[in-house]
Amino acid sequence: MQLLTTILLCSVPFLALTAAPGSVEDQVKGFFDPSTHTNNWAVLVCTSRFWFNYRHVANVLSLYHSIKRLGIPDSNIILMLADNIPCNARNPRPGQINNLPGKATSQNLYGLDVEVDYRGYEVTVDNFIRVLTGRLPEGTPRNKRLLSDHQSNVLVYLSGHGGDGFLKFQDHMELTSGEVAMAVQTMAQNRRYNEILFIVDSCQSASMYSEIYSPNVVSTASSLVGEDSLSYTRDEDIGVYIIDRYAYYAHKFMEDRLNGPDPLQSNVSLADFLTTCNKERCISTVGISTEFYPRATNKVRAADFLGARKYHKNLGSVQYEPSSFWKSVESDNLKPAEEQWKSALYGTALDSVY
Repeated sequence: MQLLTTILLCSVPFLALTAAPGSVEDQVKGFFDPSTHTNNWAVLVCTSRFWFNYRHVANVLSLYHSIKRLGIPDSNIILMLADNIPCNARNPRPGQINNLPGKATSQNLYGLDVEVDYRGYEVTVDNFIRVLTGRLPEGTPRNKRLLSDHQSNVLVYLSGHGGDGFLKFQDHMELTSGEVAMAVQTMAQNRRYNEILFIVDSCQSASMYSEIYSPNVVSTASSLVGEDSLSYTRDEDIGVYIIDRYAYYAHKFMEDRLNGPDPLQSNVSLADFLTTCNKERCISTVGISTEFYPRATNKVRAADFLGARKYHKNLGSVQYEPSSFWKSVESDNLKPAEEQWKSALYGTALDSVY
């Protein structure tokens, strides 16, 4: 009897453990912090001109296609390309940009589904800052505006040539780290974002976020101060490097890790994304700043910045109030208005309302 009691007592913890409620999916959902935003925006900028900077255009377009696949629509993406590489006379594949060498493995990044919002000499330091801060001239079309709000997660990605504290635009203008910090501060003051993921892909690019002190901003860069950001591969048919290392592995991360039937719920954290291009892959040292980001990046989904959920409402299910509803409302002024609506809706699909 004593032996049986011992066996039963020892079995209780085991039974309690095996009967613990919640699936693996529930435990994963409980691990990640709930999303704090309702919409996503992205500003993707290639700052370089000239044929030998082919890779900078490919960097931006690679990320552009990945975030579109993950649900961020063109209406929420500001795409800025400083040069029209697809139509360059040196391009042996007219109308195309590729991020992998060889015809068998290459992907055309410049198809009919690419919507460029700022191109050529429109890509300036002034326009970039105006896009972030919302201080654009009256009459600027919607596709050139960042219409974010206090519930928006904003991805900012810049690719080009840089140095300690600056990023070159069009090879003769410079965006400084101080200008970036002031633009982000203005966004914070005007409640133009919920959280920002700020990425710079250039030489010494970590210097570009060194002066950002605004809240809820996580920053990363392809190289530290004093380091070069290196290219990944060269296409001998084209004669230039076609993508940089950081952009290649960031694009590869989104394509390989954020997939499946519901990629936005993938068990992939922002910390995973920030560390995907390690020293072995990038050769340069990737910079990461979370000083002014209050949440632990390993508990934030990468898709909170790199994708967006699409919501649809079936308008065919909308129910209209019957005429008895209006008859129950006590007002002497409703009768004339009802007659006007009845006349206006006569012969239409809504004729039965009255």
